[in-house]
Amino acid sequence: MMDLLKKIKKLRKKIRKKFYKGHIEPKSDDFYKLIPKNTKIKRIATGFKFTEGPIWFNDGEFLLFSDIPGNKIYKLSKNKELTVFRESSNNSNGLTLDEKGRLIACEHGSRRVTRTEKDGSTTVLADSFDGKKLNSPNDVVVNINGLIYFTDPPFGIKKEVQELKFSGVYLLNLETRELKLLVDDFERPNGLAFSPDEKHLYINDSWQKCIRRFNVEENGELTNGTIFYEFTEKLPGNPDGMKVDIEGNIYCTGPGGISVISPSGNLLGKIVLPEIPSNCAWGKEDNKTFFITAQTSVYKLKVNIPGYKPY
Repeated sequence: MMDLLKKIKKLRKKIRKKFYKGHIEPKSDDFYKLIPKNTKIKRIATGFKFTEGPIWFNDGEFLLFSDIPGNKIYKLSKNKELTVFRESSNNSNGLTLDEKGRLIACEHGSRRVTRTEKDGSTTVLADSFDGKKLNSPNDVVVNINGLIYFTDPPFGIKKEVQELKFSGVYLLNLETRELKLLVDDFERPNGLAFSPDEKHLYINDSWQKCIRRFNVEENGELTNGTIFYEFTEKLPGNPDGMKVDIEGNIYCTGPGGISVISPSGNLLGKIVLPEIPSNCAWGKEDNKTFFITAQTSVYKLKVNIPGYKPY
């Protein structure tokens, strides 16, 4: 009896250990070309309310990420030193960098998109469309030409204060100061990412549980939106943050973990974590470190193929 109890205890410990670290689930042999079989998923920070928007700064070698309900942006140095980068972040969500290395943030609390200048001051880039306040800008990307694209679902506001009756995807041209509505037929647009040649923009929908792919025209507008991938698994989590590597493979947080999808739309495998992932980002000098925000924690693992980052 004692031997059986010891075996059960050992098995439970093994399961807990695996659950804590996370694991990978290949769906194709090609998955191991992207992620090593022996890769280790490491939890590098924890104790937050709900993490989002990771972004790596090569200049300074640190990671920034949002804690939305905590109303903070945290800074995690290469030496694992954790500090508060911004005490009051207006409940920031998605973060990215522009062509000059400045931080672009989507803020739920202020319902706007902002830029942090080199002197630390904040510039409001967009807070309204057609005379009405934005919903709650969620995630954001900047292309090689400096054009800013962001999604605007109403996740961060109450229904009674919503002024725009749709969830939009916008293009912001800072040279002309024009904010253009590109798409308004998403239910809840969320994560977005460019293909490496920037000829396509992928945008997922948290409620429709799919990824759509659009052609990007020379003027920056989107055309020919089609369903690229549908999430059919009955597992916890919805499509959220998304990134693409230099070979065009899509890494999308969602049901059951992070789905790794080929440029042709085939599921190659999953990265499974102890918590539901919210977003992800490439980092370090070679862009082969993959950072993941997931509810109360931040994780990382090494990959074989570098991530695509325009800056």
